[in-house]
Amino acid sequence: MSAPVDDPWARLRSRTSARIGLGRSGAGLPVRANLEFQFAHARARDAVHRAVDFEALAKDLVPMETLTVDSAAPDRATYLRRPDLGRQLAESSEATLATALPCDVLFVVADGLSADAVQAHAAPVVRATLPLLDGLALGPVVLARQARVAFGDVIGHRLAAKLVVLLVGERPGLTVTDSLGAYITHAPEPGRRDSERNCISNIHPGGGQSYEAAARKIAWLGRQGLERGVTGIALKDDLPATQTLPE
Repeated sequence: MSAPVDDPWARLRSRTSARIGLGRSGAGLPVRANLEFQFAHARARDAVHRAVDFEALAKDLVPMETLTVDSAAPDRATYLRRPDLGRQLAESSEATLATALPCDVLFVVADGLSADAVQAHAAPVVRATLPLLDGLALGPVVLARQARVAFGDVIGHRLAAKLVVLLVGERPGLTVTDSLGAYITHAPEPGRRDSERNCISNIHPGGGQSYEAAARKIAWLGRQGLERGVTGIALKDDLPATQTLPE
């Protein structure tokens, strides 16, 4: 019996979730690797097409006040084909925003491209961040169907928010399908550029940023943004590792 051959890829595979050193069977992948790839691809597609249960999410956020609105995209298929409609407010949601008061910080939760991320992580991130924003006037949490990042600019402007924090499901990959992103924009209004926002990505337990780490960054960037009057490339994420925020 021949001695076992050491796998030269084993050490690298133990340090990354990327698919490397999968081997081959003839001209293709081994059956196991091929099936795992197809399964991961199916999970990613499901995360994109699945709908967020916003009623359940509103219950997860109790006792915080929530408002539910829609973008101008009437359904998921249109939303995926027409990104521009996901940045506009539906006429049917105009009245929903009529009674809200101006605030310092407004949270908007958008489904984006991963319902799984929003369903699992949005409420815990909001809950972890709120205590760190003590002393600031907070608006209701706006739950937005078929919405993209720039939708937060429209909502923040309508509700006269000084700063908007938009939580959104990030585009799924073949390793992680439930990654949440946070976009922080000072003085939100339609037409804001992506360079005018700060982004915190890869928020999810088990390999990504923890809720607590994301909350600290959101709170620090939010407070600095309000103090300096800027976000985006003009505001660097220089949060010290030992920085103490209000409890």
